[in-house]
Order: sequence, then C-alpha cells, then structure tokens
Amino acid sequence: MSRLAAPDAAPDTAPSSAHPGASTAHPTAALEAALAAAIERYRARHPASAAQLERAAEVLPGGNTRSVLFQAPFPLTMVRGEACWLWDADGHRLLDGLGEFTAGLYGHSAAPIRAAIVAALEGGLSLSSHTLREVELAREIVRRFPAMPLLRFTNSGTEANLLALAAAVAHTGRRKVLVFEGAYHGGVLSFGGTGGSLKSPVNVPHEWLLAPYNDLSAAAAIVQREASGGDALAAILVEPMLGSGGCIPGTPEFLHGLRRLADESGALLVFDEVMTSRLSAGGRQALLGIAPDLTSLGKYFGGGLSFGAFGGRRDVMQRFDPRRPDALGHAGTFNNNVLTMAAGLAGLRELWTPAAAEALNRRGDGLRERCNALFKARGLALQFSGLGSLMNLHATDRALQRPADAAGSDGRVKDLLYFALLERGVFIARRGLVSLSLPFGDAEADLFSAALDDALATHHAVLPAAC
Repeated sequence: MSRLAAPDAAPDTAPSSAHPGASTAHPTAALEAALAAAIERYRARHPASAAQLERAAEVLPGGNTRSVLFQAPFPLTMVRGEACWLWDADGHRLLDGLGEFTAGLYGHSAAPIRAAIVAALEGGLSLSSHTLREVELAREIVRRFPAMPLLRFTNSGTEANLLALAAAVAHTGRRKVLVFEGAYHGGVLSFGGTGGSLKSPVNVPHEWLLAPYNDLSAAAAIVQREASGGDALAAILVEPMLGSGGCIPGTPEFLHGLRRLADESGALLVFDEVMTSRLSAGGRQALLGIAPDLTSLGKYFGGGLSFGAFGGRRDVMQRFDPRRPDALGHAGTFNNNVLTMAAGLAGLRELWTPAAAEALNRRGDGLRERCNALFKARGLALQFSGLGSLMNLHATDRALQRPADAAGSDGRVKDLLYFALLERGVFIARRGLVSLSLPFGDAEADLFSAALDDALATHHAVLPAAC
C-alpha cells in the first residue's frame, strides 16, 4: 500500500510522518514538484536531443518512427554503443540497463557478431536464393527448442506471431483466439486493456477473446463456453511471462493448465517467447517442461539485426511446404537475408551458450533481489517483478499476478525514478523495464544498485511508503 494519495485527491497540508524530513506539502503535490524539477534538469542537460527531435519532426510524425521510443518532453538520441554502455547526443555516457527492450542481449557490436557480418558482406548481400547459413541457424534453434522441429524465419516478432496465428487458423479451420489482459504480441497484437477492453485500434481483426492473466478458471470458462456453443478456439496465445505488461511471470500451474485446455479443446497452444526465450538456452518452455504446439521467437536471435521465427508441430508447419499443391504462402524478401543469418548464427554458437544463459539469468535474479531489498530497507512501496535477466519496476508493494494488480499506483513515481537514474548515468525504460545484456556483469550491477539507492535517498520523502 502507498501513502501517496490519488492524483485527484483533496489538498492536504499536514506533514507526512512516513519519512523524516518529508515535505509539508501534500505528498502528491511534492511528488509533482520533484518530477517537474527533474524534467527541467533533463531539458537543460540534453539540448542536442531536443534539437534532434525538432529536425526529425519535419519528416516523421512527431519526429518518431517507433512509438515506444517517444517520451515527453523529448526522447534521447543515442549516437554510440559499446558493450553495455551508451553515449547520447549530448555526450553523456550511460549504463545500458534497457538492452534494446530485450533485443540487445549481446550488447553493442560484440566481436564475433561483427566478424560474422563482415564475412557475410564479402559474399554479397541480396543473393535472390536459398543460402547456406539459414539452414545452420534453423538447425541451431531446433536443437535448443525441441518443440520446434520445423520453423520459418520472419523479420520481427510481430510477423512471427501473425504467421503463427495464421497457421493455427488454417490448421484448425477456426477463427477465435484466446489472449490475456496486458499481453503484447507485436504492434498489431496489443491487449493492454482490462475488464473486457481489448485494445489497440490498430489490432488485426481476429476474433479475440480476452481473459485475465494467471487466472486459469477464467480461461477454462471461456474455452468451455466456446466449445459448448460449437465454435471452439483456434489458438491460445500466451507469453510465459508478460513482457510489456510489466514482467509478470505466468505461474507454472497457469501455463500447464493452458496446455491441458488446448489439448481438451483441440486448440493450438502458442507460446510467444519473443522475450522469454532468453530465460534459458531453451526459453521458459524448457524450464517448465511444456511443449507448445507453436512457438514464436524474435529479438536477439538475429544477433542484433531484424529477426523473427515461428515454428512447432510438424503436421502444422508442413502446411508451408511449397512442394505441396495446397501449400500456405509465406513471403518475405528479407526472411533469410545473409546478414541476419550470419549474425544470429554467430551469436548462438559463440556467445549465447547454455552456461552464458544460466550466468546472465542468475545475475539478473541477484540484481532484482538486491533492488527489492533496498526498497524494503527504506520502507518503500516499490518492487521489481520479473525473472532472470528481465525485470520491471512497479510503484506498489502488492503481490502481482496480473497488470490489474498494479492499478492505482502513481505513474509519476516511475517517471521520477527514470529521470533520477538518468542523472546518475543509468538508462532504463521509462515504464520501468530493465533488460540485462551479456556484458552487464557484477561491476555493472553494483553501479546500478548504487545509483538506485542514491536516487531513493534523494527522493525518499515523495516516494510511496510501505504500510
């Protein structure tokens, strides 16, 4: 629970007793003032990024071509990266705790990946044909994901999920897809709403059914209702841990239960492991011992270049075999482009070994526990949720099973800590996402936790107190 009142609460000039030295202003007003001051310091420290947005806005709507990167008053412009460090247009060196929203697993320009790209360039770019490396990359992925004996490449995780759903619809002859509140499966597959509200207006028009995350009984009721009406599901699409929805893990009981529901109803269980694939060398499905019917991948599997893949059961994926007279079509000029194939193969073979995966996720668990211990020691209603190398800040200490559990928390708390960490040389997502890269080691974890602790000490009076 938090001592901060809701933003529209009545004024209260009584001093807070939760923190010694707290402001005598209403805590919400004090938080607003602290955030406004942090934003003004941000403006003063980043004039080049501000100017860059103005130039970009002349040719791009709002100066932006990837919505998640925009923020008020203006986003940072990065000009260079090395290992787990970034430099912005104003010359600030920042510890990269965002890792390209989970895609930057290898850090910036890892030597084996750089060498592989150069070698691929020497052989020519657009070869208009099958190439050698695509087979090797596919074999490496199949070796790590036994539930994907056949797969196809795409250019993004969004495409991978779109094609996985298309395969499910074609295979089952059904149209309805069960998804979960707070899920994000790509730019046209976003379900951030709760209580029956789906939606992004740009979502593709599948027949969507929405259930609360981690609520197996609610999912079962929907599956049974559809089956009794003679219009069963084509697919159950789920992230084994919500990514953009706040790094909220699906419980093993929930995810195993979805496997049973799919089996009973004849629907295909689709695991979106675009983000969670990094939780082990074989994704979260390997950790849980669940074999989904289809899996979608993306992000780091291309070694830092554009990539996606979908694959799964042979009987489903063989429908894309172009030797069949009834084959499903699947186009994509750059699906097997030589640069992505080379970079992805080098990354998996030389960097993302099972030992490296285990070590990185162990460091992530340790950092999350360390940060949560800081919150507890300071008596703050804050927490990082997540698993392994992925975590997300929340301005509440309530147990989180679904995004709705964080409802009512004040988003300005995360905003303030975002700007406070930037001032201390640490870069994360403004929404609180932290994604570690392989070069992010113990020394960097020390820097991260020290910066966070200093930010908490500075702004202690306006942060939500635990009850």
